[in-house]
This record gives sequence, C-alpha cells and structure tokens, in this order.
Amino acid sequence: MQLVEREEIDEEDDLFEAIDKLIAQGINAGDVKKLQDAGIHTCNGLMMHTKKNLTGIKGLSEAKVDKICEAAEKIVNFGYMTGSDALLKVSLIDFTKRKSVVRITTGSQALDDLLGGGIETAAITEAFGEFRSGKTQLAHTLCVTTQLPTSMKGGNGKVAYIDTEGTFRPDRIVQIAERFGMDPGAVLDNIIYARAYTYEHQHNLLLGLAAKMSEEPFKILIVDSIIALFRVDFTGRGELADRQQKLAQMLSRIIKIAEEFNVAVYMTNQVISDPGGGMFISDPKKPAGGHVLAHAVTIRLSFRKGKGEQRVCKVFDAPNLPEGEAISF
Repeated sequence: MQLVEREEIDEEDDLFEAIDKLIAQGINAGDVKKLQDAGIHTCNGLMMHTKKNLTGIKGLSEAKVDKICEAAEKIVNFGYMTGSDALLKVSLIDFTKRKSVVRITTGSQALDDLLGGGIETAAITEAFGEFRSGKTQLAHTLCVTTQLPTSMKGGNGKVAYIDTEGTFRPDRIVQIAERFGMDPGAVLDNIIYARAYTYEHQHNLLLGLAAKMSEEPFKILIVDSIIALFRVDFTGRGELADRQQKLAQMLSRIIKIAEEFNVAVYMTNQVISDPGGGMFISDPKKPAGGHVLAHAVTIRLSFRKGKGEQRVCKVFDAPNLPEGEAISF
C-alpha cells in the first residue's frame, strides 16, 4: 500500500507551520536549530510553550525568546488580534481542527460504534485494565488499520510505537495485516518502533518523534504502557510527588504532539487495587496515574475479560460519548 506524502495533504498543511519559517522573519538559523534540538519543530508547537520554558533552552535569552514568539505569532496569525476579532479567529481555527479529525477503525464494528467511529486524532485515548484484557492486542490492530486508506476508515498514515513493557510482536502485525489483505512487509515498514527502558528514555523518544512527524505523514502514536516505567523508577510515597510531576510533563508533551500534528494517541494503562472500593464494588480496581493522568486524557476506556474469549470495553469517561459497552470486540 502506498501512503500519501506530507505535501499532498493540503488540509493538514494548514494546521501547522514548519519552525524554519522563522528564518524568513529574521530569526537566526542557529536559534531555530536550538528549538529543533529541544523538540520544537513547528511554529504552532512553539506557541504551546511558555516563555519560561523557552528561556530554559540553552543559548536562548529572554530577548531572543520575545523576538522568536513575536515572529511565530505573525506566522500563525494569532499575534495582532484583540477582542471579538481574536475570538472569531480562535473559533475558526478550532472549527478547522475539528473538521480535520480522523477516526481510525479498531477493526471491530462493535467497538467502532461505541467510539463514534473509531480512535480520534488530535486526542488521547487511554485503555486501562488487567493483563490479557485486550489492550495490547488493540494496539497491534491499530498499527495496521491506521495504514488503511480513509475510504476504508483508516488513517492513511504511519505509526509510531513506544513499547515500555516489551510486548510488541511483529509476527502479530503480520497476521493482522493478512486479515485486512495488506502487504505485511509494507505495513511493518510504516511502523517506527522504539523500546523504552526508563521514564527519561521514554521522554527523549517523544522529543525525537516530533522531528519525524514534522516530515512524514504519521497518524497515530501508541504508548504501551504510559505508567509502567514510572512505577519502576519511582518507589514509595516519598517519591510520589516527583513521579506525578514528571508524569504530568510527559503527558503535556504527548498532548502537544497530538494537537500539533493531528495524530491519534492510543496509550494503555495499568490498574491498581482500590482499597476504598469496599466489598460492595464489583470491580475494586482503578487506573494508575491518579488525577494527573485522568485530567490529561480525552477518552478513557475500561477493558476487562468477559466469558471465555470475550473481551469487554466500557466508556469510562469521554466528553462526547455516551456510556456503553462493546462485548467480544
């Protein structure tokens, strides 16, 4: 299957402006390179950072940051609007973004119906549940369905996969590709895979990923799982506050990637026992990550085992989806 190149996607070209356009606005090429090294590859992405954050980049003074932000504002047309004009501009941009949202099929009609068509781009979908509940299998399926053409409810784009638990299996991708009548070799070629071993390594992979997404037509980022390395690298209540702060920073980075490049983010999460659940709660387990993770994700899905080989997915929280379940997806 031939994927379209970035230049051919006119609608998406309007959504972000390459960071090197700052050079035409009088910004030094060396300073643009510093931004790229920090994982900032578009002017839109630049506007998602605070000036405090930008001055933390080595070699960028407050004066330089002010000049860079002013130039970026000119490019993305935010800078010189006030009052109702500014509100109108923001509304039009938001409307354009919603029009560009793509829903990627999960490969299951029941699950697609539950999700309103599939996994949304420009949003974070979290799937939490016990082991063997189907979270990673869905991640493998999305590696294939994301590459389907949009006429077949795919994303017509490439896949980025960050594996923190060592559960990615290329042979499973081959099986799923054959199910959809696709060339397994071509499907595997369109997946960028990385195994993360520490939470710092995981964060650095996200920084490098932004560079790839600014050049190639990616449509999904899969993180399996988001919390595993944090639970290993931070132990005990004494490190909990530091863990949550670092987790919040990583989630902020993921949100920016999703919105900046209009990619879907599908991440799995583990569960923890809820001692406050009590004996009258049928399933006294809750997703790991606390409020930090809960506030960052757009759509939360609860996965559990059903009877026999059945798997059940329930909408746990979503801004635009009613409560419901998909069985045997």
